[in-house]
Amino acid sequence: MAVSTSFHHSDPPASLSKPVTVTVLEGHDLKGLKGDCPVTFVRAEFNGVVLGDSPKVDTSPEGSVKYNFTATFDCSPEGQHSLDDIAHKPLMFTVIEVLPKEKKQKDEKTVTLGQAGLDLLPLLQENATVFGEVFFWCCIEVSVSVQDSLLSPTQLSEGNLLRVTVEAAYAVPEAFVPAGPPQNYMVGFQVPAFGERECPFLFRNGVLKLGGEKEPVPRPKKWPAGNILAPGGQNIPDSFIVGGPYEEENGELNTPEERETRILGETVKKRIVWDLERRCYLDPAAVLCFRKRIADCRCWPVEITRVPMVTSTKGKTGKGEKGGGGAGGMSGTGGDEEQISFHGVTFVNLVPLLYPGVKSLRGAFRVFAYHDTEVFEKTKCLFSLFRDVGYQAALNKVGPMGMYTPHTKGILGKNTKEEKSAKETVIRKVSTVVKKDTSDTTLEAAVSIFQNIEGQQYVESGTFLVIEFALDKALVPKRLPEELASRVKEMIPPRPQLPRRTAGAKKEVEDYHAQVISIAGAILDEYHELFGRQLVGGAAVDSHTLEDQKCRLNYELNSSGKYFAFKEQVKHAVVKIVREKYLKTTAFDNLDQLQAFLSELYVYLVDQMHVALNQVLSHQSPSPPLPTYTTSKQLRLFAHEAQANEDYLLAATYYQERLARDRQDIESWLDYGAFCLLTEDTLKAQECFREALALNPKHLHSLLLCGITAVMLENYEEAEVFFEEATCLEPSSVLAWTILGLFYDIQENDIRVEMAFQEATKHQKARLAKEKPPPEPTADASSRKTVSAASSLVPAFAVSVEELVSDEIQDTSMKSQTDPLEPALVEEEMLPVPISKSSKRLSTISSKVKMGTQKEPTKPLVVVFEAEPSRAAASQPPSTIFMETISFLMEVYALQFVHRALAHELVCPQGGPSCDYYLVLAQSYLLRKEYGKTEECLEMATQIDYLNPNVWAQKGHLCYLTGNFGEAKASYERTISFVTDAKDMHFVYLRLGSIYLEEKQYEKAKTTYLLASKKSPSCLTWLGVGIACYRLREMAEAEDALSEANALNNNNAEVWAYLALVCMHGGRQLEAEQSYKYAVKLELANKDLLQEIREVQQEVGFGDPSF
Repeated sequence: MAVSTSFHHSDPPASLSKPVTVTVLEGHDLKGLKGDCPVTFVRAEFNGVVLGDSPKVDTSPEGSVKYNFTATFDCSPEGQHSLDDIAHKPLMFTVIEVLPKEKKQKDEKTVTLGQAGLDLLPLLQENATVFGEVFFWCCIEVSVSVQDSLLSPTQLSEGNLLRVTVEAAYAVPEAFVPAGPPQNYMVGFQVPAFGERECPFLFRNGVLKLGGEKEPVPRPKKWPAGNILAPGGQNIPDSFIVGGPYEEENGELNTPEERETRILGETVKKRIVWDLERRCYLDPAAVLCFRKRIADCRCWPVEITRVPMVTSTKGKTGKGEKGGGGAGGMSGTGGDEEQISFHGVTFVNLVPLLYPGVKSLRGAFRVFAYHDTEVFEKTKCLFSLFRDVGYQAALNKVGPMGMYTPHTKGILGKNTKEEKSAKETVIRKVSTVVKKDTSDTTLEAAVSIFQNIEGQQYVESGTFLVIEFALDKALVPKRLPEELASRVKEMIPPRPQLPRRTAGAKKEVEDYHAQVISIAGAILDEYHELFGRQLVGGAAVDSHTLEDQKCRLNYELNSSGKYFAFKEQVKHAVVKIVREKYLKTTAFDNLDQLQAFLSELYVYLVDQMHVALNQVLSHQSPSPPLPTYTTSKQLRLFAHEAQANEDYLLAATYYQERLARDRQDIESWLDYGAFCLLTEDTLKAQECFREALALNPKHLHSLLLCGITAVMLENYEEAEVFFEEATCLEPSSVLAWTILGLFYDIQENDIRVEMAFQEATKHQKARLAKEKPPPEPTADASSRKTVSAASSLVPAFAVSVEELVSDEIQDTSMKSQTDPLEPALVEEEMLPVPISKSSKRLSTISSKVKMGTQKEPTKPLVVVFEAEPSRAAASQPPSTIFMETISFLMEVYALQFVHRALAHELVCPQGGPSCDYYLVLAQSYLLRKEYGKTEECLEMATQIDYLNPNVWAQKGHLCYLTGNFGEAKASYERTISFVTDAKDMHFVYLRLGSIYLEEKQYEKAKTTYLLASKKSPSCLTWLGVGIACYRLREMAEAEDALSEANALNNNNAEVWAYLALVCMHGGRQLEAEQSYKYAVKLELANKDLLQEIREVQQEVGFGDPSF
């Protein structure tokens, strides 16, 4: 631990005594008690010491007076007035009137006109002078200055200022009554102020109030002083308690469930009000100690107690005691200390002060009975400020304002007369607390638990203390957004988007057309000037007349120079055509080549001139170029199909084709990067994500994915920069904060993990509050409606599984009906399916009933349509921040983060092993081909939510990949029978259709593939339709479907093979041979299909060009 700069010998300016000069300049609006021109003087006091009185001056008739009074006091760490005094004590000014002498009066009589205080805190904030006006009933201008700064540059930059505001204790025990002997209600704790030396914070003289109304806000904060007598003089200037929403607090009673308890305690029940703010300067060594203790202990013990007020009879007031007799009217030091009662403690979690950039925390904290064992377990502290030190020891040693100065020799116990050296006065170090024997501690703890019955009343009453900790500078600095953006630019320089330009040759031809049209318009205008705009209506113009007009027009153009101008105008366009279209940039070898080229160029230019003139004369715009048949979205779908079939080479081709079409598309780069993560090519994935981020440095997903790949490559410093930049760009992003928390979890930084998850939860709650739907009927009413609806619909929907699937495929209008009903397959003895409030639907159907539909598919079943909570649940966002983040992480195949997020979901109070949890876990195992674990997870998901279509879809995929096509078919049929679609219905249709084709159920295969083609057409969906139609001998429909498939992908050998079969059956020899040639050229892998083609070729006698 570093030594405090206040005591370090290498920093002499900070350790020497420094004079503070106080100047009272003048006063305004002064009025005396006996006249408008009183004789007054000003008394300056600080820290219980009178600094001096100004001369007695007469006040002018206008009420102004010039005092020009100067007083000084010395500030030093070991002296009478310390930095801590400057931080939290006001400089008091009292205006006193000197009354005129009466007859036979020997001494002057005085009366206090007013009193006010000046805050000296700016002297600790790089200000060498404080100039201000002190207001009470009049105005006094004062100035406070120091020749040199009270703090050294090191202390200014590395030190800190702590402000603690104790507002009130609410819902206090009923034993607290205003009647009876007066009581002093106190709150106290200690913090390191100078290195590891402790500074006690004591808040005294709490005011007991009865319930009935809430404390007003804003209300002023008060000085922690007991010797300010003027009304309003205790208020700290420009410092107020403003309160705030409970949800934004850092305490314990800030959840919606506890809101009613909080409101009840703050309005109806008794409370003790302090509204005191205590400040303390922390030197650099104390800042390090304070930060370390928070990290080690997390909670800070804040004690509360009650002490009887007894008038002092033995204590003497003087400068040495600093007005100890004015400390709230308590017993003096000469007598025995009064017994404390109702000793309680609240554990303030100060961990948020270690969050980057956090300067303050405020909240309500429950009060518990003070027990040594409990305090030690939570705070690692065996030291009680009130019991072991004694409140009188602390109060009388530090003066009337309840402060602890660095020159105090120590407060190790009530015996304060023993003087020890500075090395022996370590007050409260975690490893060197005032320790007791282990056996004594155990015994005393048991006695303490038995004896502290009064403190237990805090727990029974539900007492909570509202307190605020604030710092001038954050204990953990937060990197500025500008710094993070600069770091990101250093790692990934942004690339400007390239302007879209038309191809060179095409653009030059278009420019030539534009010049031709422009010149034609100019010639037409010249013609109108020469011959007018009148045409012979309905009569043909004589050829001789036309020839004369042509000659005259040529003459005018040549004689005026316009012909030459038109030629120069078109010359540049012609030169660009020669360079861009014909690529002629060098001289010709001989005249023959030149003449041949000029002839070719002339013909081309004349043709293009006619094209341009025809566009003008016919008023027809040029036809737009044919668009690309496959869009970027379709290419993405084709790539996903190839991934599902584990054809990664084809998938990579589709992703690269998307990038070749538009390298400025961020989503194309992200999709290709996610594919590289799937194939475990992390370096290439990093390149893709960085390319996306270079296109848009403020793209959230690009930043997060760059951070994820950096973690995978163990570049943790870069990853932290990316994640922090993401939270700066979108501070309300639940995704960014959660992933940042998962990153800190990898680094085992528990405090920042807590910070990030708290931010994510806060923003998710705020967003859900805005999206909250109107209130719905109660669960009981909805469940009764469910049962009645199910009962009334049973007779009308008794069908078999085969009929259900057929009807579902042939007519999809059932899914678009407005009646919110969902089919559930059960046996004829209808079993209830309860609906839980948390939308986790736990089926009560036994496992035998669940599997019965698969083992006996021909058995008649009953379709029970029940009110559909799953549709509403599916439309709602995930219930926790982790499930919301997992959906993104699964899309990009970041399995390392997925499993870590699942671990947090499992222990999250709002989460747990839900259906979604097991479903995501099953998907991750399925990607790793761990089929056994996948099956276990899906079984658990099925038990939790039997009617979840996504579970049945994943179960079908598992059975399909393991070769169990019978079970896969049953699962897929169940999936498409639900009203709510699964997320990956496209692959459900594809695989179910392939199973139907294998089982030669061609009609069902055709209908299934048609459903897939309607929702998301691809080459594979139309190929399935074509195969089914071909097997059904519907050749025309088969050819149409195969043509659609060929248009989407003309490199599929199987499409060409079936086209060859269709053409051979249609007798089209040339087309059959061409299709067969392409199927062979593309290396048709289906041996059975190739054998079938050869058999048909033998049958029809053509189809193979080698015949």
